[in-house]
Amino acid sequence: MTDVRKITEEMYGIVLASKIIGEKVYNRQYEDLGKIHELVIDAKEGCIAYAVLSFGGFMGMGNKLFAIPWKAFEFARPEHTLLEITKPGDKLMLNVDKEKLKAAPGFDQDAQWPDFADRTWGNSIYNYYGYATYWKP
Repeated sequence: MTDVRKITEEMYGIVLASKIIGEKVYNRQYEDLGKIHELVIDAKEGCIAYAVLSFGGFMGMGNKLFAIPWKAFEFARPEHTLLEITKPGDKLMLNVDKEKLKAAPGFDQDAQWPDFADRTWGNSIYNYYGYATYWKP
């Protein structure tokens, strides 16, 4: 019998949030950029607004969080032999240089998080990463 869920995922890109949270993220240079800490949903618009990436620190200590437009991520098959592959299938890729991420506006996990509904703040984040906001036509 055919696994309907697998066919649906391949055709439409439907993925459970629980499969994305905690997933390692790499850039085009196959550098480890951290892990997805959280997904921010815009319930009114019916879409993922941001993925919150945990990056930096040492052994999970001192990590900084970064809200990144969901459009900046893509699933890609790893082709590089040096890429750590913990499970088969696609990997979450972010086309951002490690130095740009280090300089990006971020926040601490234990501090007050940004107001994700603030469109002025959102504009600055989307502009930083070079993406058009999803809330403008």
